[in-house]
Amino acid sequence: MGMHKMKIGLILIVTCITFLTPVHLAYLPSATISDLTLKNLDFAMNLYRKISSHDDKNIFFSPLSISTSFAALLMGSDGVTHKEILKGLNLGQLERADEPELIPRLFQLLHENITQGGSLKLEHGMALFLSQNFSVEEVFQDHIEKYFEADIRSVDFADSKGSISFVNEYIKNKTQDKMTDMLSTLDALTKLMLIDTILFQGSWRKPFNPNFTSNAPFHVNNYNIVQVPMMFLEDKFYSMHDVALGAKVLRLPYREGVSMLILLPNKGVDYTVIDDAITAKRFLSWIKELQRSTLEVNLPKFKMESSYSLQNLLPDMGMTSIFSNTANLTRLSKEEGLKVSEVVHKAMIEVDETGTIAAAATTSGIIPYSLPRIFTVNRPFFFFIYHEATNCVLFMGRVINPIENHPS
Repeated sequence: MGMHKMKIGLILIVTCITFLTPVHLAYLPSATISDLTLKNLDFAMNLYRKISSHDDKNIFFSPLSISTSFAALLMGSDGVTHKEILKGLNLGQLERADEPELIPRLFQLLHENITQGGSLKLEHGMALFLSQNFSVEEVFQDHIEKYFEADIRSVDFADSKGSISFVNEYIKNKTQDKMTDMLSTLDALTKLMLIDTILFQGSWRKPFNPNFTSNAPFHVNNYNIVQVPMMFLEDKFYSMHDVALGAKVLRLPYREGVSMLILLPNKGVDYTVIDDAITAKRFLSWIKELQRSTLEVNLPKFKMESSYSLQNLLPDMGMTSIFSNTANLTRLSKEEGLKVSEVVHKAMIEVDETGTIAAAATTSGIIPYSLPRIFTVNRPFFFFIYHEATNCVLFMGRVINPIENHPS
């Protein structure tokens, strides 16, 4: 994907890929980690609404990858810029004047909790590429290495072609060849590039039998019906019905502690109405109210790729100065004129019979409900891939058309 020409500054690239492979079971999180995951969940829902207001197609992104990137930038910011990042990430209540390293430490603990034991196939990494003559504050460099295990590398950005090749190869390796050609252009005045990659590979705990997959209608809207490869599995699943919202919820577990939660609006309920009602509280209430029953599940196979220029979305969430000439990144570097020029987030997901590959409300009115024996996902739906022990959302998305695989 291309990048627009930019002034001197910093480029933030966030990539994520999801596949289905094993996931792991962590210990119960501490209250502080629970606080962070709740705040991250709120941020995820807020960002989703901003994306959906600009896009009426398929959506897929990793809120964890994006929030982690900006948590790292938070350590390099000061003044108004620092306050705006806190507000945009919904982390203001976790800021402690006497514990300036609390938030990065919580992100570190969350990552350790999610990947504890090593059975979860989640590769999450960060890299900081610096111009050869660019000076970074020692404290910032120490902290980004300590809390985010960031690779720090020197790059000759004056050699645009060589830099593009070097960065693309790095991202390709980190995402196991799933994300290629992330950059196509790069301004020679670039001073610093922050890259965050996340790769999830998950195998269904109970795989779908490919022999039962067959073409079936999917109702994109009242006027558009497409034929999609529909997977089938009959087993015991956890599900519930949010009566007030007008939607049903189904949990499909991967191996070792990660699940996909599918939110399917009832027939006749417009998915755009659901957009505004998805909140952290509501998400957690769905998980709490799940009930086990035997179901016939029909789920379409789908694969999609999305990319977003977050500098066009995040200002609507209060992050404005970091993209302007008034940016205060003095804790990152004392060099003048430093700002975030562009934030590129690219994600892809593939869901089939074996699993998934991805890169990148109040409880009032919500009751347990004995669903019909058949749960057929044949109209636009939402999905969340989350770590069960912490309720941390790794990825989330919306499928309008399962056979439409397009860069947004």
